[in-house]
Amino acid sequence: MPVLRVLSAGAAKGLVQALAGPFEAERGTRVDATFDSAGAISNAVVGGTASDLVILPAAMLDTLAAEALVDGETIAALGRVATGIAVRSGDASPDVHDAAALRAALGAASELYCPDTTRSTAGIHFAGVLRTLGLYGSLSPRLCAYANGAQAMAALAAKGADGAIGCTQVTEILYTPGVVLVGALPPPFELTTIYALAVTTGVRASADARAFAERLAGAPSQALRRTGGFLDRVVPRS
Repeated sequence: MPVLRVLSAGAAKGLVQALAGPFEAERGTRVDATFDSAGAISNAVVGGTASDLVILPAAMLDTLAAEALVDGETIAALGRVATGIAVRSGDASPDVHDAAALRAALGAASELYCPDTTRSTAGIHFAGVLRTLGLYGSLSPRLCAYANGAQAMAALAAKGADGAIGCTQVTEILYTPGVVLVGALPPPFELTTIYALAVTTGVRASADARAFAERLAGAPSQALRRTGGFLDRVVPRS
């Protein structure tokens, strides 16, 4: 059976997994998908990891296209993804509607679960939010950082203490059992990232790669993307 190799930031994991099964059944091609933080996926592409389709923040794909690692003409946006706050299912949802409420909620949290604060889009941003709020020093002992948002949310669900809070991309919160979305980060800390896909250069299975790309970014899956946390479809920059 032919294999379609997908390297994807964790924000698109739910979408890829939802569409992979039907695609495999219809085309007889197995979807082999790897999910990690955006930085780790970008580094894998640059480092030569074999792939046919890459999903990353649009700005990162622009850089890879400039380096001829992905085909710039195939870049297609999936939509905008907000960064949000999560708690374990069944826990009370804290008030995070503005900066003051967010500061109080984070300060009262027993633990803070987030993705890698040096390689993950949401993790880097969350660390910056804590610094801006003047909380990073006091809360760093409570920080539970994982390789990516999916792992962070799974850990929050499995072993988070009472009163624990998580922060990552909204899509990762929505597809993780055992956690619930409280809401997006409030102004001035909101972060919305455009995610997009691109076919890599010189792929042998370009027909399958382009077909799966259309499944992911095309109009028929728009409702699925919205349900999964993609705010809307965005036309990539020309």
